[in-house]
Amino acid sequence: MISLSKIAIQVLLFILYTFSFCGTITGELVEMKIVDEPSSFGLNSMYNSQNRNQPEDNLKLRVQPANFSGPAHLRRLIGRCFISIIADYKYKFCPFSNVTQHEQGLHWNPYQGVLGVWQEWEIINNTYVAMVMRDGDHCGSIFRSVKVSFMCGNHSQIVNVSEPHTCSYHLVFMTPLVCHNESMLVYPSLSPKLQKEWDQLESDMGRGELTPKGYNKRLSKIFEEAGVYMSKEGREDLLKKTKKAEQNKLAEGEFITLESCKTEYKKLQKRFQALVSQAGTEGGTSDTEDHDGL
Repeated sequence: MISLSKIAIQVLLFILYTFSFCGTITGELVEMKIVDEPSSFGLNSMYNSQNRNQPEDNLKLRVQPANFSGPAHLRRLIGRCFISIIADYKYKFCPFSNVTQHEQGLHWNPYQGVLGVWQEWEIINNTYVAMVMRDGDHCGSIFRSVKVSFMCGNHSQIVNVSEPHTCSYHLVFMTPLVCHNESMLVYPSLSPKLQKEWDQLESDMGRGELTPKGYNKRLSKIFEEAGVYMSKEGREDLLKKTKKAEQNKLAEGEFITLESCKTEYKKLQKRFQALVSQAGTEGGTSDTEDHDGL
């Protein structure tokens, strides 16, 4: 008679064999919105339908993009995406949504992934200096991220992409929308209520009632209320929802990343080894009992 341990071992062997294909397992979270340039909110639907089955359209976002914030005239960029091929990589920048990277060439397993998802602005001296996109694909123990800075030009396109730090990217985007001297100022983009709060803050600082640290803290609160900064609570809530979604997918047998697949594979390996040891012990005991019976 085959013992339960041996049956369990056979089952685990099958599962481990299945897990050996971790490299081909991907999770599905948030459907990615990728619209090829040129785009005009649905007028290019025929173009999109011809390309919707391309591999790059299967990329998924770990988190939802934040709502629009910033200079009102940049709303013209919503729903559009811009593509450039730089150093054997195709980059696709969808303002207020995401940035993706697609390795070109005849590689066996070319990289295609999400570099970042829109979350907030970087602000320096009353100026929007960069869009901050975080929570891209896993990169070891961290997630990919990208900052998008702007430069004036007579048309809109990706000018350059670099990687100053591992899995932390910098994309330079040229557009005529930022050519006016005041096009990226923060104060004019705020509501009258928040402008009044900022005016009061400046007055308090001018009278010496605030330290620089206190000033920056209160100014950050204004930016958070305006939606141009992501609050600490908002960030924690976003990560909590993402973690829960990933755990649900994992419980259903789907893996968000190669790393999560490998982690579960290692756990199964340990269980398998424990069962093998247990089966060996049972087998030895059975042999002894049979020998004694003779």
